[in-house]
Amino acid sequence: MREIATLAELKQLVGQEVAVSDWLTISQERVNQFAEATGDHQWIHLDVERAKKESPFGGTIAHGFLTLSLLPAMMESAIHMADVKMGVNYGLNKVRFPAPVPVGSRVRAHMKLLSVEDIEGGAQLIWQVTVMREGSEKPVCVAEPVFRRYS
Repeated sequence: MREIATLAELKQLVGQEVAVSDWLTISQERVNQFAEATGDHQWIHLDVERAKKESPFGGTIAHGFLTLSLLPAMMESAIHMADVKMGVNYGLNKVRFPAPVPVGSRVRAHMKLLSVEDIEGGAQLIWQVTVMREGSEKPVCVAEPVFRRYS
């Protein structure tokens, strides 16, 4: 866990990899729950037997948006900013899913701080988050989330 005490300390980290999250296992249950929550019931995510036979991935895979939705949890497992009272997801500049996440895989995020801009009551942070699958050299998600933090 990376502890960051102040906004001034955070600003000194621009351009650096700040933290790496814990590993997170992508279970079929998690994929099924995400499908229920979003209404995305495509067979490549849910039908284990069909995916084993027909999918080029050899089994079910996680939704790309499921991987993306895990960014806040992965960031929370890796970074603690002591002087923050509230954080808000402000949006995304870019998102790509270069490789699939087979069910049963473990993923973790590498977080590089691209910029910190002062805003009223806090700061706007732009990150480059690269989610890697254990045992693979190719990222499964590369995103530029924008967060606002208020102190």
